[in-house]
Amino acid sequence: MVRIFNFDFRCYRRRFLQPLVTNHGVWRIREGVIIHLRDAGGNCGWGEIAPISWFGSETLEEAIDFCRQLPGIITREMILSIPDTLPACQFAFESAWEAMGNLLRSPQSLRYSGLLPAGDGALSKWKPLWEQGYRTFKWKIGVGEFSREWEIFDLLTRTLPPTAKLRLDANGGLSYEEAKLWLGICDHVSHVEFLEQPLPIPELAAMLDLSASFQTAIALDESVATFPQLQYCFQQGWRGIFVIKPGIAGYPSRLRQFCQQHHIDAVFSSVFETPIGRQAALQLAAELSPKNRAVGFGVNHFIN
Repeated sequence: MVRIFNFDFRCYRRRFLQPLVTNHGVWRIREGVIIHLRDAGGNCGWGEIAPISWFGSETLEEAIDFCRQLPGIITREMILSIPDTLPACQFAFESAWEAMGNLLRSPQSLRYSGLLPAGDGALSKWKPLWEQGYRTFKWKIGVGEFSREWEIFDLLTRTLPPTAKLRLDANGGLSYEEAKLWLGICDHVSHVEFLEQPLPIPELAAMLDLSASFQTAIALDESVATFPQLQYCFQQGWRGIFVIKPGIAGYPSRLRQFCQQHHIDAVFSSVFETPIGRQAALQLAAELSPKNRAVGFGVNHFIN
């Protein structure tokens, strides 16, 4: 017997409490779609489509168009036939189906990495986060001039407590020479956990070379944003850290199988979703995260 679900959706807009500045630009408003499934027994499941098109997911408009063309009654088979060009939709619909009849709660055992503002703001913002219990921080680089970012980095790492960890995220914004400079510096700073996505997506071979040439770990982010990209980088020999954003990585079941099969070193990260998408993403993180890696969901001071 084919199980059917009533389907409806609504769009949302949330303004960032403070703009998020990265190499991709300035992000001020988070827009997405909340979907709702209900079966004949009255069981409900909620999912969230939170695309980031500049990371390789579908656009918001494509996601809305997809929802609009669906009938009011859908099946599990229809959910499993969503194309890979709509990874945020894949995540939302399957996580809603998985949540059917279950009350999802954010796992309590995970440790969180707190996101710092780009530039000088990091110098004043780390301490309130430390006092809230954060011990791992993430700071965006490749946004301003290298010389100034190096000065801020030097001040920051001299100020952080000895047990603090720092992740540097370039969002693909460095040149090869700049990446070498940063990695050379980081090799002598014990605070640094890893350098995230130093080079643009097409430069995987160069990042493999850098990974073998420096002690500081490199993590891929934009390069592994969607499931086909994740597969490709693994097939090309990447065995470093994978930063996975479940909200745009496609079907949870497929991601779960891949991570369990290959035992990859994964850091799960937010796409600035609402609590609906966040809970589903954190469920995956709790299942699949290596125990020594904080998850990148410490973002409530940017948007809540």
